[in-house]
Amino acid sequence: MAQHDKASRLETAPTSWAAVEELFGTKGEPSRCWCRWFALSGKDWNTTSPDDPKELLRSAFETGPAPGVLAFRDGHPVGWCAVEPRANYPRLRRSQVLKAENPKLQDDVNLWAVSCFVVAPSHRRTGVSSGLLAAAVNHAFGHGADVIEAYPVDTALRTKATAADLYHGTLPLFIAAGFNPVSESVPGRPVVQLRKPGRP
Repeated sequence: MAQHDKASRLETAPTSWAAVEELFGTKGEPSRCWCRWFALSGKDWNTTSPDDPKELLRSAFETGPAPGVLAFRDGHPVGWCAVEPRANYPRLRRSQVLKAENPKLQDDVNLWAVSCFVVAPSHRRTGVSSGLLAAAVNHAFGHGADVIEAYPVDTALRTKATAADLYHGTLPLFIAAGFNPVSESVPGRPVVQLRKPGRP
């Protein structure tokens, strides 16, 4: 991806498939996973072909609200945040991170999950993630979410976490956006939630 002025204005919008393809490119983890890691069980993931995750994400644009939001600078996509109903992420049902959470919560609320951030390397540490999270919150609440959940990394405890480990986002990012920790069954990997204003 070409270098862009990091000081230029950041804009966010619901995703379009063409922009996602441009951002994810053909090299690196995003181009292999296509943010479908949580959308498939472990067994199903192991039996997918290399092209299947991309086609699964493409199909998500055709079946409901956009499965995420994008950040742009100078008209080029520089970041992505995946946010969908948690029911769309079957792998989370077996996640140790959620082991201590109230299993009945999903029964009576429209629960969405922020699962992944992708930020172009040349635009990291320039406010892209915070802009993406704000857009993801608006997108989820605008499509009926009652509660938004996420699974960030607490870098105060996981001091050796690398950039590759932080695709869930960091705990300070979510705290600054108003999320509150609700459980922590895996040290350094709290579950955080944000309730729609006015919902008890």
